[in-house]
Formats: sequence, C-alpha cells, structure tokens
Amino acid sequence: MAKIKFTKNELKNQRDALGRYERFLPTLRLKKEQLQGEVRRLSRELRDVRTRMDALEDEVRPWIALFDDPYDLAPFAAVERLDKEIVNVVGVNVTELRGVVFAGELPDLHDSPAWADEAVQALRTRVELGLAERFLTAERATLAEELRTTTQRVNLFEKVKIPETLDNIRRIRIFLGDQQTAAVARAKLTKRKTSEQWRSA
Repeated sequence: MAKIKFTKNELKNQRDALGRYERFLPTLRLKKEQLQGEVRRLSRELRDVRTRMDALEDEVRPWIALFDDPYDLAPFAAVERLDKEIVNVVGVNVTELRGVVFAGELPDLHDSPAWADEAVQALRTRVELGLAERFLTAERATLAEELRTTTQRVNLFEKVKIPETLDNIRRIRIFLGDQQTAAVARAKLTKRKTSEQWRSA
C-alpha cells in the first residue's frame, strides 16, 4: 500500500481517484461480459465446424474406398486466395475468414473419373472447414486473452483499488477530525488560561 499524506489535498486526491475508479469499473464490467459472450459464441461456432467436419468424414467414408483409380485431386483443392477481414470485436482487432477462393476449375468430365466432381466438392468443403476452424481458434484465443486481462483489471478495481481508496479516505478523515478536535481543545484551553490571567491581574 502506498504511503498517503494526511492532508485535505490528499483527501481530495483520494476522492477524485475513487470517482475515476467507480466511473471506469462499469465500463470494464460491460467489456468483460461482452468478451465472455463472444468467447462463448466462438466456442459454439467451433463446435459446429468440428461437427460438420465429422459429418463430412462420415459421409465420404463409405464411398472413398471405391476410388481405385489414382486421380490427383490436389490441384482442384488448391487455395488461390483467402478473403479475410480485420474486424473490431469489443475493442479487439481480429481477423475473420470471409471466404476461400480455389485455384483450379472443377475437373473436366471427359478427362476424369465419374466420382471426381463429388470428391473435389468434398475435398474443398473439408479445406474450407479446416481453415474456418483455424481462424475461429485464433480469434477465440485472442479474445480469451483480452478477457483474461479485462478480468484482472476488474478484480484489481473491485478488490484492491476501490477498497484501498475507501480505507485511505476513512483514515484521512479520522486523522483530520482528530486534528480539528485537538485544535478546538487547544483553543478552549488557551481561552481559559487567558481568562484566568485577566482575572488574576
């Protein structure tokens, strides 16, 4: 705890500090609640993406074994460009994935096996879901870190700064009150002594 001066100026400084803390705390609490909501939303979106990835794997598992024909699908699922956007979420800049642009066209029907179109679509969907998972995970981690910092600040204000400042104000007021009482007592004593000196003279 920092050393305080027992003066009227210090009392004013402590009251001003308390006012700032009490003004700022609701904003921090609101930010904390909003961040908690965003982290929960991103967790739900991640669960949804992972569920869709599992469903896609279950969907292709029965027929993927039928692909005896060695046909290279990789060029058709190569990513040409990611459409990304930096957005501000509760005061934090995060990168969100808006879309995926694939480099190759779909396979030519004459030069590819019959199953190639469906396989390419499944592969592209899997790539999109994998990228979505990566971006959502990074966004959630960024917001979770900001939530941790904001929670620490809320706790600092609620559990340290405000109680400490209230205690400082209480101690300064007691000290100043005692000083005032002592000054009144000295004034009365001086007055009585002066009065006695006048009587004896």
